[in-house]
Amino acid sequence: MGRITEDLIRRNAEHNDCVIFSLEELSLHQQEIERLEHIDKWCRDLKILYLQNNLIGKIENVSKLKRLEYLNLALNNIEKIENLEGCEGLTKLDLTVNFIGELSSIKTLQHNIHLKELFLMGNPCADFDGYRQFVVATLQQLKWLDGKEIERSERIQALQNFPVIEQQIGEQERAYCLRRAKDKEEAQRNLREEEGNEAKGRSYPGFEGWRLDFSLKDDEKRNQIILDLAVYRYMDTSLIDVDVQPTYVRVMVKGKPFQLVLPAEVKPDGSSAKRSQTTGHLVICMPKVDGVITGWRQTSKPGESTLDSSREHTNQRSKQIEKLEVDPSKHSFPDVANIVQEKKHRPRRVQSEPKITASEEDPDFEDNPEVPPLI
Repeated sequence: MGRITEDLIRRNAEHNDCVIFSLEELSLHQQEIERLEHIDKWCRDLKILYLQNNLIGKIENVSKLKRLEYLNLALNNIEKIENLEGCEGLTKLDLTVNFIGELSSIKTLQHNIHLKELFLMGNPCADFDGYRQFVVATLQQLKWLDGKEIERSERIQALQNFPVIEQQIGEQERAYCLRRAKDKEEAQRNLREEEGNEAKGRSYPGFEGWRLDFSLKDDEKRNQIILDLAVYRYMDTSLIDVDVQPTYVRVMVKGKPFQLVLPAEVKPDGSSAKRSQTTGHLVICMPKVDGVITGWRQTSKPGESTLDSSREHTNQRSKQIEKLEVDPSKHSFPDVANIVQEKKHRPRRVQSEPKITASEEDPDFEDNPEVPPLI
């Protein structure tokens, strides 16, 4: 739960040398603030206050800001316009995208006589038939509504039709309030059912009755280990603390520990933790340290097989060489006659040789009949 603290205001008051009592402008948007408090006591000189995009459900504790001119409460959970009568200098009010269904609550702004601009677009009441005419007729000091200037003729017509429009708005308000009450009841029931289903998970030492389900996945594709811890969807993230170590991970949920030994060594510095936007679960991604080593082992197995096969092939060759050794009992010299006879039976390619004529014979040549002719 985000709260308005003195330290938070000082951090956002650097333009004023961190002095808060004399602040004239303060921006506290996107701080997950759930309640509007303390500002009217600590910063009474404020003229501009930005509180958009928080979780504020009610307008309160601003009545002492007499000099406030611009208040931005867009993108919050406000259902009703109230407690602004004391802001005497208010000229601009932005309530865009809230849950305001009681359009008649704008009557409280009649006391803010300097109010010139009002933004209500994005609220359920802005969809009512006769919405703009009702606002224009009710707040006659307004000059602009939802960014559009109010013409004099438009106000005259709105005042003429006001009794009928007021009745229509009342009927639509009541119908909306009934739907809203049913929606809230259903949401609470779903929340209780969800918490009951989550309570059926596993229990672990140290949680003292707490039951949190989890899943541990080894993502081989990204070489990381993923822990999905089913913390409650609406639990504030500030109540969760994560500590990743090389061999285990520890999660503190509201001061109670959840600890798990990891199946492989991980890199704490490269790990990340985030909340799921849909389920609220805590997802911790932890890259493994042995990524390279594991890959080397996988590639080394074929290498070992190749080495073994190489050794086996060498042994086979050595065995073959032993079989080719000459038998000492046989002749050490080959039989030339047999070799020649074998060659006769082998097909060979005869190359044509140039015929030597008598004129080309050597004059010193002597034909010996005892010498057999050359083959």
